[in-house]
Amino acid sequence: MARGHEDSGCSGRNTFDVTIVNTMHLHSPDVPFGIGGPTPNNTVYVLDEYMKPVKIGDAGVMWAGGAGITQGYLNLPEKTAEKYKLDPFLNDGTFMFNTGDLGRWNQNGSLEHLGRVDHQVKIKGFRVELDGVASAMETCPGVNVASAILLNGQLWGFFAPALAEIEDVKSATARVQPYYAVPTHFLRLEKFPETANGKVDKRALERLAADSMNEASSTAPTLTLTKVETRAPTDLSANKENPNASVPHLESSNSSFTTVPVTNSSTLISFGAVDKEKMEPSSLEDQTHAWDGYKEDPPVDKTQGRLIRNLRHQIFYLYRRLFGVVFLTNLGLFIAVAVKGANAAQIGKIVIANLFVAILMRQDYVIDAFFTVLTAVPSSWPMAIRSVCARVYHIGGLHSGCGVSGVLWLILFTAQATIEMLQHKQTSVATVGVTYAILGLLLGILAFAYPSVRAKFHDSFEVSHRFMGWTATALVWAQTVLLTNDYRPAGQPLGKALISSAPFWLLVVMTFTPKTGSFVRLSNSPWTEWHGFATVPEPGMKGFSLVISKAGDWTADQIAHPPTHMWVRGIPTFGVMRIVPLFRRIIVVATGSGIGPCTAAILEKKIPMRLLWTAPNVRQTFGDKLVDSIITAAPDAVIYNTRTHGKPDMVKLTLRMVKDFDAEAVVIISNRKLTEKVVYGM
Repeated sequence: MARGHEDSGCSGRNTFDVTIVNTMHLHSPDVPFGIGGPTPNNTVYVLDEYMKPVKIGDAGVMWAGGAGITQGYLNLPEKTAEKYKLDPFLNDGTFMFNTGDLGRWNQNGSLEHLGRVDHQVKIKGFRVELDGVASAMETCPGVNVASAILLNGQLWGFFAPALAEIEDVKSATARVQPYYAVPTHFLRLEKFPETANGKVDKRALERLAADSMNEASSTAPTLTLTKVETRAPTDLSANKENPNASVPHLESSNSSFTTVPVTNSSTLISFGAVDKEKMEPSSLEDQTHAWDGYKEDPPVDKTQGRLIRNLRHQIFYLYRRLFGVVFLTNLGLFIAVAVKGANAAQIGKIVIANLFVAILMRQDYVIDAFFTVLTAVPSSWPMAIRSVCARVYHIGGLHSGCGVSGVLWLILFTAQATIEMLQHKQTSVATVGVTYAILGLLLGILAFAYPSVRAKFHDSFEVSHRFMGWTATALVWAQTVLLTNDYRPAGQPLGKALISSAPFWLLVVMTFTPKTGSFVRLSNSPWTEWHGFATVPEPGMKGFSLVISKAGDWTADQIAHPPTHMWVRGIPTFGVMRIVPLFRRIIVVATGSGIGPCTAAILEKKIPMRLLWTAPNVRQTFGDKLVDSIITAAPDAVIYNTRTHGKPDMVKLTLRMVKDFDAEAVVIISNRKLTEKVVYGM
């Protein structure tokens, strides 16, 4: 790099096969460092393996062309023919040269150097840039230099000086790289071995890694290897050329586990202590599908009796336990107030407080705050803690608990206000009249929100929640003003009394807080109905996509008559897949359009994850783009075509995958009935 101005400089790149610098630009400290663009009379192409230009932002091999490249290797015609090709883009008889460097075009037209092609390896079916892994390790404070190598199929990381903790380096790498590009072994060195040219001696690093493995194996306990049959996951949808292809598994496990309670359409199952038994891969060549023979697998050993399981997973699951804590707390206070006595103004404060919390627990930013805090727990923490934090999606129990409690308090308030009115005390006739109207509206909302009624009359639930809720909010404003006026001291202005009233400020926040959203809500009739859908952001891209499948009249109409525009409400809020980073290895189970909420986590590839997706004819139903993106991100995904193979036994199939993958947890996105069945069965 050549210095220019005091606050800027020039950066560029050349290879030994280019007679001059062939890229250059003026670099400013406030922009990402790059190598610029082609200098005059030179060209640079970023091509894929088929010699086609890649998209802006995608990585490829850099080819240099133009007047600056050399004519070839001296007395090496075969190597010259391999590295030098006619430039098909200029088509003027000139040549371009394969630099062996990886790079990509940035949006500003500059090139970014990503390392060497010979530093690119394949791990678990994914391409990994070793230079990128080293750069990620160097983001850890205390690491001055790092390097990565692939040895015997395992990724090794080296760093110097030996000051930083290995766990810190691993965490720093995981923040930048996907899970498969995080080294499984690390070595701390005081100084890197160097070649005669002053470069890092990779062969010396390999010897250090080999010595470390030999030392570990010499002190490790001896294991008896048992040959077993294992069936690798098969992608029925994408692997058309070889539908019977399989990849052997090297580990199996028998797990003792506990289940996390169910909530509507999604839940999580977490697994505790695991006994591992190393195995050799199966030598069978007639393997077909990942699920072959799964129905003959032995049933899981239940760790709890039927009565305890029924109580825990069907009656008192976490949502209801949270509801119970809130309701019983209010009930105790309710009995105390009813016995001791309180005036309408005092009871009114408790009513507003409960309604305030009920509405706040459905506010986008509050939901995101709960998810952000509870999913920030490191995956190195004990499973007992992570399992509790993962149940954050049950916070709806706080909403319903406060809502029902608020109505209970409103009944007491109505009775007390009526008594005070009849006794000609402070409460006015207007206040009591408005109170009865509010009570009728809230009782109507509760009736339509009852689970069985809500499921059967969902449209009525939506309308009642919306219009009755808006009307009740307006009447609560009137009630608050009237009640404050009834109880204000003589001579105190109403405005001053309102400003000093706690219910007034709670009502302000409750009314003017942004409206609720579950993921993102869509509508083509914003006054009557809204429908929530999971967002699917593409890593590194702005915006997001949505997956909409036929699951009712509204979605069927959108598919049959695609709209040109829609109303969108709310910010994208976190859903159950936000809990993924809490675990080291998980199984994701999706049925049908349940793949939508899972897709973003699958594309991110932050942790080892295996997908089980059951649906009829996924390509015809969901399209090639979605299916291809999922298969690319999760090449070991199991896609079960229910149209071809019929409905599977989801309990046994999920358990098979848990044992094969040695998973810590299972996330299920499905309908309530199937979700409850899988959770209870496991």
